[in-house]
Amino acid sequence: MPRLRDPKSLECTARLEFQVCSRGYACIAGCDEAGRGALIGPLYAAAAILDLKKPISGLDDSKKLAPDVRIELDQEIRAKAISFHVVAISAEQVDILNVYEASRRAMIRALRALVPSPEFIFTDAMPLPPGLKGCKFLAPHRALIHGDARSVSIAAASILAKVARDRHMRRLDHLYPQYNLAQNKGYATPEHLLSLQRYGPCREHRKTFQPVKEFHLPLFPLPSL
Repeated sequence: MPRLRDPKSLECTARLEFQVCSRGYACIAGCDEAGRGALIGPLYAAAAILDLKKPISGLDDSKKLAPDVRIELDQEIRAKAISFHVVAISAEQVDILNVYEASRRAMIRALRALVPSPEFIFTDAMPLPPGLKGCKFLAPHRALIHGDARSVSIAAASILAKVARDRHMRRLDHLYPQYNLAQNKGYATPEHLLSLQRYGPCREHRKTFQPVKEFHLPLFPLPSL
């Protein structure tokens, strides 16, 4: 396979899904995560089995799409998909597991919740080797570099995960307005870093992440959502 240098130049199509269909697989799932690099809040993962007879126009890597477009596509995916599921892993669990393992487990949970079960799985660059604890899929799977920019199934999952996480960030923004989470979505923007220096982290921050762990955790209770 040629090396993929620029994901912006990739075209998101159903070509890979149809290739797998030609080999006799019917239910093809895509899986992706959102929030892996954020400093605060849960990591989300989603899995989706699309109905290839009901194409959804505009599917692409969620990071390439405007927020209002993502929301519209999220609604269309939920209406047209054969099956989908979204999973959240808390910031505390991300700290305990490490972000890579949290991503892997979230994807596995999302995939296992699909009904019907997938017969073939595409993931966005996340290998799910057989034999790992908690990862005994009957279905074969393939990890695709820049998969969310190449496969409509992975793109759909990336949109579901991103929209769900952004919605949670807006809720956290009401609880912790000092970090402007509705705008920065918990990522390490200059404004977010300045807020961390000024106010310190809250209990929803990922304590093992730089620069969060440079600051002491304030002693106020975790609000309920």
